[in-house]
Amino acid sequence: MLKQLRTLFVPPKQNKRERQQADDPIRTAVATLLVEAALFNGEFDARERAQIQKLLCQRYALPEAEADALIAHVRAWAENPNNIYRLTKTLKDALPQDERIALIEMLFEVVYADGTFDDFEANLLRRMGGLLYVTDQERGAARKRVCTRLGIDETERTG
Repeated sequence: MLKQLRTLFVPPKQNKRERQQADDPIRTAVATLLVEAALFNGEFDARERAQIQKLLCQRYALPEAEADALIAHVRAWAENPNNIYRLTKTLKDALPQDERIALIEMLFEVVYADGTFDDFEANLLRRMGGLLYVTDQERGAARKRVCTRLGIDETERTG
């Protein structure tokens, strides 16, 4: 009986992988910014979700199920635009310049996932670049690399 009562008040033990996921503020911040970028145009479609899942799996060697759980975990947080400043500050302070540029590339991959790149998304990426201390030149080069990788003709896109 006492054992049953204890389970009501003591949280279940997490396995090592779950603890690592919960304790990794950098990975959580990156995932939140990626979801924020996907939500910025008012939609979060399957292509954007799949792109975020792919990026998280590649970057952090996560199984798909863990990437999905992370996306679900950060989605509510990403819907609050006030968090963008706190998250970018955390990442700016924690990541070296080349990793911040890689993050900008990841963000471009997410906004291009739905086949459009509108002025609102361009504005968001400009702001995030500034907050992450990624110069306009570095951001532009990151965009070109993503467009080349995805086979997108930049001259047909805005932003």
